[in-house]
Amino acid sequence: MRRVSLVPVYIFLLLCFIYFSTAHTITLQPHAKECFFEDLHIDDKMTVTFQVGDGGNMDIDFWILDPADRSVEQHSRQSTGTYGLTAQLDGRYTYCFSNQFSTITGKIVSFNVHGIVYVPDDGSDSHTDPLEKEIRELTDGLSAIRDEQEYIVIRERVHRDTAESTNDRVKWWSLFQFIVLVSVCFWQVFYLKRFFEVKRVV
Repeated sequence: MRRVSLVPVYIFLLLCFIYFSTAHTITLQPHAKECFFEDLHIDDKMTVTFQVGDGGNMDIDFWILDPADRSVEQHSRQSTGTYGLTAQLDGRYTYCFSNQFSTITGKIVSFNVHGIVYVPDDGSDSHTDPLEKEIRELTDGLSAIRDEQEYIVIRERVHRDTAESTNDRVKWWSLFQFIVLVSVCFWQVFYLKRFFEVKRVV
């Protein structure tokens, strides 16, 4: 019996993964949270990467719950993070981003869910196709590169905004100092002129 090669299928899946794996961006209002989910089977793997791009101190709370609503990961006041898990139960895994501790400022969060590897339950783990293994490693590498690039883009935007804000403050402060200096000079000239003015006695 001729064995059917699955290599084209894996390559197609890899290309689909690269094409569709774009970052998601959400806005968390004060006292708000956003939750998402993935359906996993035992031994499936998932990684969530996020960055806070703008708002307040650029920090949020993040957690992952398993199908039994038990905490798998829980982190407070994080600006960026990469957290992975291997499913121990079949079911829906929920990951949440929270800005509930903030009372005034909203936050902009970019995140990726990658590295989702659905492990086939056929008992053939010891006979994994080397090409399939290489494709998985390549996929993980591409995901890491993409996440790092998105993080750099977000940080560049934040730093640019900070530099422009600082530039505006320096400009207005310099203008204020110039106005104060000119005003003081005019006042000194006027005061000294009146001080040395000779008053005639009629």
